[in-house]
Amino acid sequence: MKKLTDKTTLMDEDAMNRAIRRIAHEILERNQGASDLMLVGIRSRGVPLAEKLQGFIEEIENVKLPLGILDISLYRDDLSTLSDSPIVKPSSIPEDLNGKTVILVDDVLFTGRTILAALDAIMDMGRPKAIELAVLIDRGHREFPIRADFVGKNVPTSKKELISVQVAGIDAQNAVVLKAIEE
Repeated sequence: MKKLTDKTTLMDEDAMNRAIRRIAHEILERNQGASDLMLVGIRSRGVPLAEKLQGFIEEIENVKLPLGILDISLYRDDLSTLSDSPIVKPSSIPEDLNGKTVILVDDVLFTGRTILAALDAIMDMGRPKAIELAVLIDRGHREFPIRADFVGKNVPTSKKELISVQVAGIDAQNAVVLKAIEE
């Protein structure tokens, strides 16, 4: 049985906010403003991060970007190994994504399987002009040729470690925690 031991806080709430604000600036710089952008958060912790990005972009550009919520459960290639009866929640894309630049938002980029599933789900909904990926943490260990366009923090890890992004509303606090996994 695997057991979690020792934990280290990598980012507190202030550090998370600084990283998300920086990502907001980078998104606006790369896209020369906010026109034709749409944020799409991947359930579950990608959604509150996308909401934070939306708030910072509104603060900077005085424009409230459309915000979608994406559930990728049925697109996962490992669905049968996760649960016999997975809980699928609805996706909500507020407007047509055809011709838009979609900023896909997630908490941790690890193997790339979640992002691959999200790309499949988005392409089933339409044909965006481009899809850019924003993640709070990139921990390495990719199994697919996927990279983030915007990264809050790169954290090289071993496979015997777990990164937990905690967000208020789902968790008790806003923090990024590194935990060791003991076998």
